[in-house]
Amino acid sequence: MHRSVSWAIFAGLAAFFLLQGVPVRSGDATFPKAMDNVTVRQGESATLRCSVDNRVTRVAWLNRSSILYAGNDKWCLDPRVVLLSNTKTEYSIQIQDVDVYDEGPYTCSVQTDNHPKTSRVHLIVQVSPKIVEISSDISINEGGNISLTCIATGRPDPTITWRHISPKAVGFVSEDEYLEITGITREQSGEYECSASNDVAAPVVRRVKVTVNYPPYISDAKSTGVPVGQKGILQCEASAVPAAEFQWYKDDKRLVEGQKGVKVESKAFFSRLTFFNVSEQDYGNYTCVASNKLGNTNVSIILYEISEPTSSTLFQEETTTALTPWKGPGAVHDGNNGTSRRAGCIGLLPLLLLHLLLKF
Repeated sequence: MHRSVSWAIFAGLAAFFLLQGVPVRSGDATFPKAMDNVTVRQGESATLRCSVDNRVTRVAWLNRSSILYAGNDKWCLDPRVVLLSNTKTEYSIQIQDVDVYDEGPYTCSVQTDNHPKTSRVHLIVQVSPKIVEISSDISINEGGNISLTCIATGRPDPTITWRHISPKAVGFVSEDEYLEITGITREQSGEYECSASNDVAAPVVRRVKVTVNYPPYISDAKSTGVPVGQKGILQCEASAVPAAEFQWYKDDKRLVEGQKGVKVESKAFFSRLTFFNVSEQDYGNYTCVASNKLGNTNVSIILYEISEPTSSTLFQEETTTALTPWKGPGAVHDGNNGTSRRAGCIGLLPLLLLHLLLKF
């Protein structure tokens, strides 16, 4: 009973002097000696140590005005607070699974020669960054304005940056919680990445997809020449968001899938018109129309007739090719070749005359 009363009186005096701000005497500035500020991450354990010597008769740890431990006796109900050491040289406690509300001043109070003395240490709790709010994916027409938001928490306060995920993008587009884009273009569509970092842990990132809508733009369409009876293809390519819908016309008549001898094939960014057996009636001007909800555009393409090579033409080309000496890379040229041919012809002429004479 006497021991409990003594501890109560000591603890009460320690709390009183602590609240009154009674400093350690200048002659005893190193005693009792607590640690420097203690920094831990949320969820880790924090150890608070106080160096003492044999002059100490009583010792306690306090958090603000609350007594955590007095000697070996635990005064707080928090199961996370445990006594680590109570020796002639050290008095230490540990706070397990530290959270942000544990941050603050902790005081080691000792009694020696019936005079309480205190030493203070500050517990700093660091918290990994966490993105708690971010804009949803957005779709906007070209030329409009957008505002993206990224809110993050952490200790210390995290630094927030925005980056455009694009091969053409260079560096950060914003170093703030908010990203403003005015007069957006189709080149600025894609994913935007928000990164929150505070050096406590690896940065956390979240992405927002920005879709920029624009009317169709025909990027490629060429006229084609095909012989009668052969297969012919007309193709039209267009860029658009949303993807364009394609229609084909000849004069004012729309061509549809299933029409005899013609196949219409449309994908996201192109449309192909195939003629399996071109006739005279198929030649002419065709119009490719690409449209979406933002507008439409068209282009004229001509299917025209070309002559098919004849067999005599092919024979003539082959003969010419066969009689033409090869003069390409690696060809070997004999400087005496012409002379040898003439000499060969002259040598055959007497034999031919002799053969005719014997015949008659």
